[in-house]
Amino acid sequence: MSSQKTILLVAACALIDADGRVLIAQRPEGKQLAGLWEFPGGKIEPGETPEETIVRELREEIGVETQIPCLAPLTFASHSYEAFHLLMPLFVCRRFSGEPRPIEVAAVKWVRPNRLRDYQMPPADEPLIPFLVDLL
Repeated sequence: MSSQKTILLVAACALIDADGRVLIAQRPEGKQLAGLWEFPGGKIEPGETPEETIVRELREEIGVETQIPCLAPLTFASHSYEAFHLLMPLFVCRRFSGEPRPIEVAAVKWVRPNRLRDYQMPPADEPLIPFLVDLL
């Protein structure tokens, strides 16, 4: 028996710096799950590929430029929230330009993979952490 939930397609990116740290961004006030830390990204717009979404969202949210060939798929999250089901591919990006800064997010922070659990994250993001720990 399945309930009819809308599937929300979102793409996220784990930016990785030269020291093997991962960038997380804090959700701004006024947004759902405000104050929680997450991997940057956002809703996939109609006609957009997940990769195009990442390139656009990194520019809009944190002022970082990258290109589609620099994105590598790592894993995905599939999580049921009360109102919708989230499907979120997670890409890894090591090649980008610009210093990440909070534009549409409250804050950004570089974190060692084994410290990611120290930050409160949305339920969909938490299962992605072990993949990053294994990768790095």
